[in-house]
Amino acid sequence: MNNNLDNQPAGRPRKIIHIDMDAFYASVEQRDNPELRDQPVAVGGSEARGVVAAASYEARKFGVHSAMPSVTAKRKCPDLIFVKPRFDVYKAVSAQIREIFAEYTPLIEPLSLDEAYLDVTENLKGMEIATEIALEIRAKIKAVTDLNASAGISYNKFLAKMASDLNKPNGQAVITPKNGPAFVAQLPVKKFHGVGPATADKMHRLGIETGANLREKEIEFLVQHFGKSGPYFYGIARGVDERQVKPNRVRKSVGAEDTFNQDIHAFGPAREGVKPLIAKVWRYCEGNEITGKTVTLKVKYADFTQITRAKSVAEGFRSPQVIEETIDSLLGAIFPTQKGIRLLGVTLSSLEPRVVGSIEQLQFTL
Repeated sequence: MNNNLDNQPAGRPRKIIHIDMDAFYASVEQRDNPELRDQPVAVGGSEARGVVAAASYEARKFGVHSAMPSVTAKRKCPDLIFVKPRFDVYKAVSAQIREIFAEYTPLIEPLSLDEAYLDVTENLKGMEIATEIALEIRAKIKAVTDLNASAGISYNKFLAKMASDLNKPNGQAVITPKNGPAFVAQLPVKKFHGVGPATADKMHRLGIETGANLREKEIEFLVQHFGKSGPYFYGIARGVDERQVKPNRVRKSVGAEDTFNQDIHAFGPAREGVKPLIAKVWRYCEGNEITGKTVTLKVKYADFTQITRAKSVAEGFRSPQVIEETIDSLLGAIFPTQKGIRLLGVTLSSLEPRVVGSIEQLQFTL
């Protein structure tokens, strides 16, 4: 972190593009099956069990979203059509999209099958205007895949990510160095990329509702309350994010967690609470063809005390069902409990490439 965060970074501002495919899995299904077009579609799950992996925009109008239990989704949208995921197709389309990215820059950081950061400050086309590059990329994606993409353009990763949500679907937006700090100032912290529900709740308790409130806090205060994330929050509150676009980024772990509106006291609700977390973790693993050897259950109680329980397997976890069975056993061991549970988390670590075509992969269901 530099010592001049209240000013724009010295030198030439970077040009970062965040490309995000619109309702990717669902859009692929609608593209390939004309009967699904203009219909509310949920990829993954079923009417009776599981969770939604992705939802079409027609379904989102009813409040359906990814990681939502299928039963809840069906209740919100009675006409919802459930479709089994076809990850081999999604991966093939993603490869086409990444080939397009590579025409413009080698500095590509994929986040999943359907989104990536591109650093086009120096690009292979010699184009000066990043917004024109984004327009070209989106047009090529449409021509090659018949799918829509949205884009965010800015001088850092945080703001590019935030910008890509501003004109979805099938749009793009720019946040310049001049208006970056003002954009952050008016933004509710709960909408910040990287600020989950639990962190947003903690910020609210500390009187931090917006980026402007966050900017008022000294870095020492933020480190005291948010640990190693403190300097990052201090920077983005000022529109500063010095993270580089890293090709071939290696993750050590992938996890998801959720803070519940009401404390959980029984095994059944806890088990239902972790299912969408497992689905979210596996979606990332499936999209990046990885698995992990260690699964960790995180439990935070109503009094904010916290425990973790983990189990490792030598061959790695090959399906979401195996992860679910393992989490069930770890979860069952903490019940009965005298304290309510306010947060549950699931993390997969010791990541490694998956064996494509394994029996477990072919049996994958959500």
